[in-house]
Amino acid sequence: MSLPPVLDQIRIVLVHTTHPGNIGAAARAMVNMGLGRLVLVAPKRFPDPEAGHRAKGGLSVLENARVVDTLDEAIADCTLVVGTSARTRKVDWPCLDARDSAVEMITAAAAGRTPAAVLFGREDRGLLNSELQRCHWQLNIPSNEDYSSLNLAMAVQLVAYEILCSARAQQGEMAEDTREWPSSAELEYMHEHLRQVLLDVEFYDPDNPGLVPVRVRKLFTQLSPDAHELGMLRGFLSAIQNALAGRSKRRGRSGESP
Repeated sequence: MSLPPVLDQIRIVLVHTTHPGNIGAAARAMVNMGLGRLVLVAPKRFPDPEAGHRAKGGLSVLENARVVDTLDEAIADCTLVVGTSARTRKVDWPCLDARDSAVEMITAAAAGRTPAAVLFGREDRGLLNSELQRCHWQLNIPSNEDYSSLNLAMAVQLVAYEILCSARAQQGEMAEDTREWPSSAELEYMHEHLRQVLLDVEFYDPDNPGLVPVRVRKLFTQLSPDAHELGMLRGFLSAIQNALAGRSKRRGRSGESP
């Protein structure tokens, strides 16, 4: 059976991988399941002979892997980002298991909302909270509670398998979504704009913000606005800033204290 073309829209991103053998094993797992797009964020050792040795039939994935310095570079053009994590966090992020995540990613990719990225974190501690907060949702792999640890390649293999199964199940069934979706970089501009407006209206204390910025980010991540809706939101935020600036000028002309 031929591989569904939609798989080419799925990107595997390994963040700060320590051991090159894990990179090679992950590449092998990817090629087993028809995935070919690998991005490495600041790997400790790469390229390295050990990566090639462990990759076996996945050498083509390694040879075409893109190495970047930051997560921003890895996902800037992505319209859908999923972060793998087995740990619970202080702020619960929207969470799906590997199977449901795969369905969502393939549905989005087949409908024209591309590319999609799956993030895998450090071998010893996974993704940082700040990295997970760049994601639309958290992907969790159900496992034995007494021993839930999976090595990196195993996790990539399981997620890639579910992606392939979902792609084959949905092949030819999805109608194209004509909406335009914002990239990860565009969403970050919106979050920064929103953060500035919240500071302008003194919604929270910048010296003691608590979890307010994270919860606000979670709220708008769950809303998942398309590009048109995001533009409306940015316009709304700009209007608030313009109104605040106009009020300040009027007070200045009338001699009132702000």
